[in-house]
Amino acid sequence: MKAEAMPLTFLSNEGSVKIPFFQRSYVWNSSNWEDLLEDLLDSGKSHFLGSLILKQLEKQTGKTKEVLVIDGQQRLTTLSILLRTLYNSFDDTIKNNCEPAINNNLYYKKTPTDAEQHIKITHSKIDADYYKKVINNEISEKEYNDIIIEDESNKIQSSDNRIFQCYKFFSEKLKSIDQSEKQDLFNRLLDNENKMLVLIDLTEKEDEQAIFDTINSAGIRLSGADIIKNALFQKALDLYDNQDEVIKLYKESWENIFSKDDETLEFWDAQRSTGRLMRDNIEILLHSISVIKGFFDPDKHTLSDLSVLYKTYIKTLDKTGLTDFINEISKYADLYRDKILVFNNSSLFSFKDDYARLFHVLSITEISTFHPYILYLFNKHESDGEMLKSELYKIEKYIIRRMITKKAVKSYNKICKEFIVNNSAIDTKLNEISNDEVIEGLQNIKNKNAALLLFWIELKRRNDDVKQSVKELKYNYSLEHILPQSWEEHWSTVPVYDEKNAIIGNSDEAKKVRYKKLLSIGNMTLLNSRLNSSLRNYKFERKVEGEGRKRGIRDYSDLWITKEDITENYNKGQKTWDERRINERTKNLSQEILNIW
Repeated sequence: MKAEAMPLTFLSNEGSVKIPFFQRSYVWNSSNWEDLLEDLLDSGKSHFLGSLILKQLEKQTGKTKEVLVIDGQQRLTTLSILLRTLYNSFDDTIKNNCEPAINNNLYYKKTPTDAEQHIKITHSKIDADYYKKVINNEISEKEYNDIIIEDESNKIQSSDNRIFQCYKFFSEKLKSIDQSEKQDLFNRLLDNENKMLVLIDLTEKEDEQAIFDTINSAGIRLSGADIIKNALFQKALDLYDNQDEVIKLYKESWENIFSKDDETLEFWDAQRSTGRLMRDNIEILLHSISVIKGFFDPDKHTLSDLSVLYKTYIKTLDKTGLTDFINEISKYADLYRDKILVFNNSSLFSFKDDYARLFHVLSITEISTFHPYILYLFNKHESDGEMLKSELYKIEKYIIRRMITKKAVKSYNKICKEFIVNNSAIDTKLNEISNDEVIEGLQNIKNKNAALLLFWIELKRRNDDVKQSVKELKYNYSLEHILPQSWEEHWSTVPVYDEKNAIIGNSDEAKKVRYKKLLSIGNMTLLNSRLNSSLRNYKFERKVEGEGRKRGIRDYSDLWITKEDITENYNKGQKTWDERRINERTKNLSQEILNIW
């Protein structure tokens, strides 16, 4: 990598400057154009317009030197359009003087004797025709008059291409600027001493994403998906005889899947929590596919390697292999969007909805590691619903049992790979966790995990009772410790019992037992609203009945796990809550959990 301050005239030394054929479109708007023009018209200051990352492509004998624009297409496109509009605004005498500079920086010849001028910057597929018309000055008067420029202040929404809008914006602005000032701006833009850009030159072998991430330390990332997309379809351009075939493949197998409308773009750009990281849906998908295909090895690779691994894999493919791979990505994308469920506060859950239960478990536990295996199963068993249901249930059971027994999740990447290679490995892994370990784990469980388990126990009870009409619930309940975590002030007179239901006389030992038991799942329940903070730590009777306008557990016990287990027994005269009750309820809930998982 070489980084150097350069003038815009670096273009004159380049041959073909390619914005990757399938890169996203030009998106700058009137606010960006206004800021740039105002800045450049101030001749009394120096100008720094940011960095460009260019990647040198391997030069083939007899062909023009080529570079790819990895980052900076917005600035480069805008500056080239500004040059064209400035040139167009001059009279014929000035145009004659400026013509060599325009030709050197906006055009190139494939050979020294080539009579034809070729546009130097080859734009992405989306904008190629618009850009060509602007640079070749081929926009008709009618086309020009029909262009509507988006105006953020007036909220005008235009369907016109942004490159056309940029051209008209500069053309109109330049009408009010003095000829000498425009000429001065043109000369400064093409002054070899006006080093307004930092040019970062990458060799063909360097990883553009790693470089981009290093430069953008603020966390703005070059999309790995964009790099992978460009690698796929640049390879297709090399292998296919007809460019129109590549465009058709792109439209059918990528554009229609990932970017056909705003809703689709929003879905694939949406981020999901995956443990400590937030990752785009498209990144999760592409990582999943790399694991399924076997060229991402969790023992050796990290997510930062993803685009490089894709490019390496793509290089090995012939035309048939590449086409099949692109179509395979499309199929997995459809499965991901259709099957990998996302929930919000209005989502309703039913116990009989096996898919929703699995993905709710994955969502609450923030685990996306098994997405490759899940996609693999959806694809493998797409025609056998019962087998698919059975295999997905095993994943759910495996995650729940490991969650309860506090097994490390760090190994999940390797385990997922193992399951894909050997489908029966999950049965072996399930047998490694005994029921006794699960029961022991439920004696000390995190609030978030307890809430998840209690919610699905509730739905299971509702599902099994034919008299219960409400089978679906939203996941919007509040976890409550019946014996409060801060118990010493108001519960110190309540005797502490050991496992044999004998009162513990030693105060230090009693405290240890009580603090341990309050973390058991039997001491936790779900309420349809949080208790008032002034009630939360009080004795059992006051917590159940409430006080004045402050409602207690009885008022918020819509769920059976609260009504059946706690308030109905309270109403029948069971006015105490201690270790004996906690042990009994923990035992009962543990059996229900084992019956489900």
